[in-house]
Amino acid sequence: MLPSTLLLFCISSIALAVTPGPTMLLALSNGISSGTRVAAFGIAGATVASACLISAVAVGLGSLLLASETLFNLLRVLGVLYLCWLAWKLWRSEPAAINTGDIGRTAGLVNPKRAFLRCATVSLSNPKAILFFSAFLPQFVDASRPLALQYLILGAVFLAIDATVMLAYAMAGKRAARLLSAAGLKMINRGCALVMAMLALALATFRRA
Repeated sequence: MLPSTLLLFCISSIALAVTPGPTMLLALSNGISSGTRVAAFGIAGATVASACLISAVAVGLGSLLLASETLFNLLRVLGVLYLCWLAWKLWRSEPAAINTGDIGRTAGLVNPKRAFLRCATVSLSNPKAILFFSAFLPQFVDASRPLALQYLILGAVFLAIDATVMLAYAMAGKRAARLLSAAGLKMINRGCALVMAMLALALATFRRA
């Protein structure tokens, strides 16, 4: 793999990672309600899920899933329902402004295990992520060289960038929890809920080319 190809991949990955998506919104909300420790578990869940999707693409399972209209639509429906449920939970959450001490005990995401599972489920139940990895990663792979090592490098780079951006979202959420009032934090959570609902709508109307 040429250094120029890897650089282009890094730039593309950063541009994609900073775009708000479900896992980024959850990282922000987790940072607001529970602090960076719980948010880190959520980031780990999303990262593990993305690693599974990248591995599936590398061995060809992603293409197999995308070839099945029934399985694809089933996964899409499940993803829509789960995003809608998360949007409802975020809308109803009641974060509290905390200026000192640890952040926690509010929006229902104080359990690290729950944060991990929610973020992992969001990633795994989004067929657009599978389509993205199936279409995006191969563009930077040199077919004349060993594929496994290239997928390993590209996957590791993407996951590192994605996790770093999610951590930045979580840190911003934690900072907001220390600076804003409870009413202001509630507005942010409800804003995240609305964006989550719009992402669910976009996924509901999504059709493969």
